[in-house]
Amino acid sequence: MKNPKKKGWIGIIPLSTAKYIRNNTVKLLAFLASFLIAAALLFVRISMTNTISARSINEYEVDQIAFTTITSPKKFSETSANPVSISKGETIIKKGFPITPEGMAKLKRMAEDKAYIDYRSFANSILFMMLLGALYFFMFSRVCLGKKCSTQEILTEDAFFIAVIACTVLASRTTLLSTPYSMNIISPIVFCTFLMAILFGQMDAISFALVSSFGVLCASGYQLIPFIYSLCVSLAASRIVRRIKQRIDLVFAAMLQGILSPAFLFAIMIIFNGPVDGNPSREGYMALAGVMLNGFMSGILCLGFLTPLEYLLNSASVFRLMDLSDTNAEILKRMSLTASGTFNHSIMVAQLAEAACANIGANALLARVGGYYHDIGKIDNPEFFTENQNNNENIHNSINPSLSVTIIKNHVRKGVETARDLRLPAKVVDIIAEHHGNSVLKFFYNTALKEDPNANPGDYSYSGNPPTTRESGVVMLADTVEAACKSLDKPSASRIEKKVQQLVSDKIEEGQLNNCDLTFKDISIIEETFTQLLIGYYHSRVKYPDQKDEEPAKTEGADASKEDSAKPVEAGSEEKDGK
Repeated sequence: MKNPKKKGWIGIIPLSTAKYIRNNTVKLLAFLASFLIAAALLFVRISMTNTISARSINEYEVDQIAFTTITSPKKFSETSANPVSISKGETIIKKGFPITPEGMAKLKRMAEDKAYIDYRSFANSILFMMLLGALYFFMFSRVCLGKKCSTQEILTEDAFFIAVIACTVLASRTTLLSTPYSMNIISPIVFCTFLMAILFGQMDAISFALVSSFGVLCASGYQLIPFIYSLCVSLAASRIVRRIKQRIDLVFAAMLQGILSPAFLFAIMIIFNGPVDGNPSREGYMALAGVMLNGFMSGILCLGFLTPLEYLLNSASVFRLMDLSDTNAEILKRMSLTASGTFNHSIMVAQLAEAACANIGANALLARVGGYYHDIGKIDNPEFFTENQNNNENIHNSINPSLSVTIIKNHVRKGVETARDLRLPAKVVDIIAEHHGNSVLKFFYNTALKEDPNANPGDYSYSGNPPTTRESGVVMLADTVEAACKSLDKPSASRIEKKVQQLVSDKIEEGQLNNCDLTFKDISIIEETFTQLLIGYYHSRVKYPDQKDEEPAKTEGADASKEDSAKPVEAGSEEKDGK
């Protein structure tokens, strides 16, 4: 009798494999391309290296007991440089027997022949690269990075990896740089790690450092010294630039790397009894000076390459975000003139989000920029949003609730389109698209229920996705809280605290924060941060002695309009966008 459970598992495996391939097509194609290029580079290195059976010719000696049997794969004729001939299929050395002078001469004849390729060594390298590929997929997975790699990240990492392999192969075939110490002089691993850390973050840089260091191990012929050095300097580089905020900081990072690189190499020379015995040799001096220059120039070159790469890859690097956080940017200036209420609201949201993200260890700068730009979709129709209605007349009072919802929901789509036209980083675009999630505009939905009890809540919901990052979730909460607290009468500290907790709890119950990895501890810190800032913002002032309260007469219609304008805000969603 067949086991149905076993049959089910057999069916699940191909389906899971097909799903993985479908979801990671770009990553798989990029890996395949980089694997083939790396294999070609390794083939070139092996074809130019004097190895037999995956071992250097220098490891063979006369009278040494052979550790393997070696037969000639082809016929080798005598040459003027080496008057030794070998027949095809001839046994040159036999496992367990001493190597004779004649056998040694034939081994040298094989190794020195340009047409001889040590396919055993090449097969070993291919197998090593396959294992390294498994490490590559793990290190650049959601498990390690905590996010899904973008296409730009994958392509950049693969290009940098190939550059590191190519330079290592080149160094190993250059007489001046062929030693395990001096081949590090032209390695671009520090330069590439700097760029990876700045463009994509420290975790990406650490993953790249680990994978590339193992690549160096393979490309250098499995020499430990280049591997250990590459691992040390690349991990140090990823750490050095993790908190830089200005471009001038890269100069100081370059200077620090210029000190650390020779320090690492000097320590490795001591450990491996390198050319540093009291008096470093010429090779030792050259290697130390070379890696010092390499470390310093990596930071300087990074300055030059960073700006074009930022725009080419459209990444949310710290420098790009600093540029976007300038409120004199054209789109923000336009918002301040055409939708001043939205602009002031965005400034406050940015301040709340930045402070909260700083306190929970998220990307505060990204949150600030997301707060500035999250409502740029309102610029074209500012009069439909309450923060811009200064004449106490609400345009939504005269139109159907479903039409109001369509107009209000449209600001998210318009904001995403504008952000893409401006080539804002994808992370900022995601914040704009997710800052309302798929929440219901409760005020308009409740109004529609009065007219039609069978009204569909989906028709009165935003069409976006709930936040997928911590920064996006914080911006959503800041947007909600800032809008709602404006409606409070006499906003005391206790009322603000209670309102903040209520609004955040509503978002949790609606499932808007399920996908953004915010913990309960994070939520508690966010609530506390919002409360402190809002209390300071809405603090009371002592009246001047000659100050008088003048309350202009209000018509009944105006009072009703103002009350209607506040209702969506009281409802506790981003319904500042409501009536």
